[in-house]
Amino acid sequence: MANPFLAPSTLPYELPAFADIRAEDYLPAFEAGFTEQLAEIEDIAANPEPASFANTMVALERSGGTLQRVAAVLRNISSADATEQIRQLEQAVSPRLAAHQDNVYLHPGLYRRIMAVDESAEDLNGEDLRLVSELRKQFRRAGAGLEPAGQQRLREMNVRLSELATEYSQELLAAGNAAALHVADRSLLDGLAEEDVTAAAQAAREAGYSTGWLLTLVLPTAQPALEVLTNREIRRRLFQTSVGRGGHGNRTVPLAARLAELRAERAALLGYPNHAEYALDSQTAPSLEAVRELLAQLVPAAVANARAEAGVLAAAAGHDVEPWDWAFYSEQVRRRDYDVDLAQLRPYFELESALHGGVFHAAEQLYGLSFEPRPDLQGYHPDIQVWEVKNDDGTGLGLFLGDYYARPTKNGGAWMDSFVEQSGLLGQQAVVVNNLNISKPAPGEPTLLTFDQVVTLFHEFGHALHGLFSQVRYPRFSGTNVPRDFVEYPSQVNEMWMLWTQVVGSYARHHVTGAALPLRTVDKIEAARLWGEGFATTEYLAATLLDLAWHSLPAGTRIDDPLSFEKDALKDVGLDLDLIPPRYRSGYFKHIFAGGYAAGYYSYLWSEVLDADTVMWFRENGGLNRENGDRFRTGLLSRGNGMDPLQAFRDFRGRDAEIGPLLTRRGLDGNERAIVN
Repeated sequence: MANPFLAPSTLPYELPAFADIRAEDYLPAFEAGFTEQLAEIEDIAANPEPASFANTMVALERSGGTLQRVAAVLRNISSADATEQIRQLEQAVSPRLAAHQDNVYLHPGLYRRIMAVDESAEDLNGEDLRLVSELRKQFRRAGAGLEPAGQQRLREMNVRLSELATEYSQELLAAGNAAALHVADRSLLDGLAEEDVTAAAQAAREAGYSTGWLLTLVLPTAQPALEVLTNREIRRRLFQTSVGRGGHGNRTVPLAARLAELRAERAALLGYPNHAEYALDSQTAPSLEAVRELLAQLVPAAVANARAEAGVLAAAAGHDVEPWDWAFYSEQVRRRDYDVDLAQLRPYFELESALHGGVFHAAEQLYGLSFEPRPDLQGYHPDIQVWEVKNDDGTGLGLFLGDYYARPTKNGGAWMDSFVEQSGLLGQQAVVVNNLNISKPAPGEPTLLTFDQVVTLFHEFGHALHGLFSQVRYPRFSGTNVPRDFVEYPSQVNEMWMLWTQVVGSYARHHVTGAALPLRTVDKIEAARLWGEGFATTEYLAATLLDLAWHSLPAGTRIDDPLSFEKDALKDVGLDLDLIPPRYRSGYFKHIFAGGYAAGYYSYLWSEVLDADTVMWFRENGGLNRENGDRFRTGLLSRGNGMDPLQAFRDFRGRDAEIGPLLTRRGLDGNERAIVN
């Protein structure tokens, strides 16, 4: 069989031909892709014609087709279905891919031509001009201006960083699987929904246990089962195995320290005081100082709210609460004071209904989209569903893949990625995938979601829309290829439709009786919105400031005791709270150590400023209707990084973003807190 990566797929929208891809196809395809793109780069650099936008910038954008195809598939598979063979491939390929990127960005002839085009770019405009400025900046940040000795050291560090990040990711997957809590006594699972008990039994069998139940871990510190398990000892064990990932002989904690140390050394080589300054240089935030000021402004109020919540919890419990008690008693208070029991809502949140009647329905109403199942198209795993997305005039927009179930070969968390990125230059439309980690029910049983999982379903689809709606010429600017502190903005906006009356009434129906979720329950959820925001904001800020602490290290720093460093970093910012650990600790902070968010976890809050302001705009202008959707799609979602993202926001909103809506949303504006004593 011919290697399926060596030519564009003939399937609709160039969907990779997963049925034809064998593990042994990857390495030869990478070899061919490296050789092909380097030859293309040599041709650009050696062109006897004077450097021009067409023969340099556009030619560079056209290069590397084979490499892009195989890298996109392996990137997705290594996160979503990392068999032992795939893990070995990733280990072999990652450092070579890093070295290849250096061969492109540190090519002296190519850099000279790019600078020559930059010097004569006065006649360019729009996306063409932005391509010149962005390429100039990317080559500079990649070290193209360094002397040969500095470039050689940079190459060595980039390869090693790639190796370490891959190792961290794979060690974390193994540590998470190993830390799953096996329970032998059914009575210890009291409070857990029957469908979750069944899923836990199935997970135990799949993990090799002949009896019992297995509570698998999600990526963040807080485990959903802590909200409902009535046995305090089992809650303690579940909490401690969650926060202990990376310790107890696992290697993620020392790997995290080495990654941070090496990133600091690389930043210094490139002329930055630390990695955080380097990372912020390519974001929408004006400076590291501005980010720190925003976070520092929020910490005191968030902690005060959290402490007030803790007092309410202790009163409800009748004793001092421990970290493993927080979620359990928080839900009790929500039920008592707001008459809302989120656990009891699960029968109304069945996956297929939430997807079709919720996520897709909102997109249909707002943007005129339709979603046609394509059972004739195959994903990389049997669990995957494929839909063709069409505009209201019937024209095809792209493909959407849904991969919703957890499995031992899948990383925790939730994410969106692309197999094919939209590009006018290459004539390509988007093929995107959403990944979640929902426990798979027993055969024939419904997949019932938690409230937070429904939020995540809407959130990740916001990323998918960002990719699908892209209308740019150059693939470098496509869809979600925007600054890290902007990329979460469209996805967070999409969460708003989850409880919108026109949407929730379409999907939130009891999976047995068909009864709609009462609107008065939705009203109660909204009324209880601020309950728990103290905890949520505090755990998020702790993770964010921990990220910045790791990535503000000066070059030459060595961290011999990473967990002590973590503790001291949290103490320095007033967030060393025993009751509220960070949302992610160093041992399982995949976002920053193996996920591209190094010194960028602040971006969720930074993006939320834009999000909260945009939600206010939708509410002021009629909410869920085509006029609003078309404006948001055309003015913002379709732009990718083809223009300054903040300018796209200004054009859409009519002004710069204001922080007031965010402060109100999180209960940080000084108004009365939603805490009932």
